[in-house]
Amino acid sequence: MGFWCRMLENQEQEEVITVRVQDPRVQNEGSWNSYVDYKIFLHTNSKAFTAKTSCVRRRYREFVWLRKQLQRNAGLVPVPELPGKSTFFGSSDEFIEKRRQGLQHFLEKVLQSVVLLSDSQLHLFLQSQLSVPEIEACVQGRSPMSVSDAILRYAMSNCGWAQEERRGSSHLAKGDQPKRRPSDSIMRSVLNLTLPARLPVFLSTAPSEKTTEVMVCLGSETISLTWLSHHVSRNFMWCPGLLLQG
Repeated sequence: MGFWCRMLENQEQEEVITVRVQDPRVQNEGSWNSYVDYKIFLHTNSKAFTAKTSCVRRRYREFVWLRKQLQRNAGLVPVPELPGKSTFFGSSDEFIEKRRQGLQHFLEKVLQSVVLLSDSQLHLFLQSQLSVPEIEACVQGRSPMSVSDAILRYAMSNCGWAQEERRGSSHLAKGDQPKRRPSDSIMRSVLNLTLPARLPVFLSTAPSEKTTEVMVCLGSETISLTWLSHHVSRNFMWCPGLLLQG
């Protein structure tokens, strides 16, 4: 009886979307074309998202592009405002912090709108490192990858966490204490289970377009992702680190 009660509780669990805009960094510092970009960390149990956890970096002008696209596709649905531009104080610490807060507020409001959340460009913006032209090509069908393919490829490449590890290595050179990779704790909370570090895994060679779960094993941790596949081909190959369940 207790088992079924827990199952019902899990099914009725409220969907949660947590987004954080943080870690502003000056790119091309000292150059005439320097700019600041921000890390966008997203963690969710919502079925609307392909990857349950993601980490990308975006600059302000990409946010400006995103807002224009959302407004164009949303019709009469209002789109939240972005923090304003500044010509003279664009690189001051105070301005950067205010902009970071404004960008986080913008994304939090956007993710509360069902209409805006249905825009594929928003998902590619948040869960892939595709450039603006690449996002446009993907949603317009001018790319060999679908939206879900692009997000999954980025998630499985572990690029977002690699950015943080490169940064951590530079800190270690200065004598700082090593930090655990974010996935060490986050991925356990995503799935709340433990799998072997190296798992013989079935990978479908011909997925169709329905929903199943893809589990990507990174070391001793596991990321749960949604892939557009349900009926799995009978042709399998062994691949350590990836499990596709039909």
